[in-house]
Amino acid sequence: MKVIVAVVGRLKESYLIDAEREYLKRLRPYATVVVHEAKDEAGLVAALPDGAHLYAFDERGEPITSTAFAHDILGAEQQHGGGAPVVLAIGGADGHSDAVRARARKLIAFGRLTIAHRLVRVLVLEQVYRGFKILRGEPYHRE
Repeated sequence: MKVIVAVVGRLKESYLIDAEREYLKRLRPYATVVVHEAKDEAGLVAALPDGAHLYAFDERGEPITSTAFAHDILGAEQQHGGGAPVVLAIGGADGHSDAVRARARKLIAFGRLTIAHRLVRVLVLEQVYRGFKILRGEPYHRE
């Protein structure tokens, strides 16, 4: 399975870069996971692979549990054979455009809190890692 975390902007803070690297390392046994940085929303859209299954993190999205993320997104995508990449999109400081929201299979929110988009990158990678641990029944997640 290939997962692309498509983001607007670059990380500058060394502590966030280190956290991102750590989760990418932890994810190696589960899937091919890459982070694609785009300068702006247009660049993010232009870089979407043909047929990609797009999920966008957006304040207007539905808050879901980690278990639902694991089963309803990662698990469902694995069951479809994993041919098309899964793209988890994170917008810039102003969020996503209407075009991205319309194209997404699902809009996902981390809740009603406002979270810096740079930090959301790490949170998304952690949730992908947690999701694979849940799917495999491996220790990590607690409910």
